[in-house]
Amino acid sequence: MIVEEIMISKLYTLEKENTIEKAIHVMKENRIKHIPIVDRDMHLIGIVTDRDIKEAIPSIFFFDDNREILQKPLESIMTTEVITGHPLDFVEEVAAIFYESKIGCLPILKDKRLVGIITQTDLLHTLVELTGAHQPGSQIEIRVRNKMGMLFRLFSDIQDCKVNILSVLVYPDKRDEDFKIIVLRIQTMNPLRLIEELEKSGHEVLWPNLPGMEV
Repeated sequence: MIVEEIMISKLYTLEKENTIEKAIHVMKENRIKHIPIVDRDMHLIGIVTDRDIKEAIPSIFFFDDNREILQKPLESIMTTEVITGHPLDFVEEVAAIFYESKIGCLPILKDKRLVGIITQTDLLHTLVELTGAHQPGSQIEIRVRNKMGMLFRLFSDIQDCKVNILSVLVYPDKRDEDFKIIVLRIQTMNPLRLIEELEKSGHEVLWPNLPGMEV
């Protein structure tokens, strides 16, 4: 999946001359926490977040006491060193950028112009969709050796049970690098028959731990 498929294209932007008060209004009205700051050609020159505003103003509940601060231009509080992405970047690579850089949003540029934005919420929503967690079903975790052909063998055994797979995740076994954990989201509320068939075929099912199964 690429960024273009999940980025927000309806943008709320401001210019550096706009006031902090204007940014507060835009954030409140549109329920957003990040505002890209652009020039008239939609070139990104900075970004302002709700945290920037909270740090600039002692309390937003006393507007009259903070009138002078509220009228300051966004240029005075915006972050100018902004990490950006491209519409054709892979979503998993963008997720790594969020994690490593500890950012809350990622402006998306194409031909040096702002065309979209991605937030942590967008990534979380995408993760839910990719894992199929929002659809009725069951989750099964299987431990397999980290070698060629194991995933094909597992899928062949599942196919015999005529169960629809909603999503597949694979991650390393932290206890033993010679193994991997395969997480399956399947379209059935009762995975008992599939688990029994997988175990008969020699697969090690870690979850769910059904009565009578070894833990």
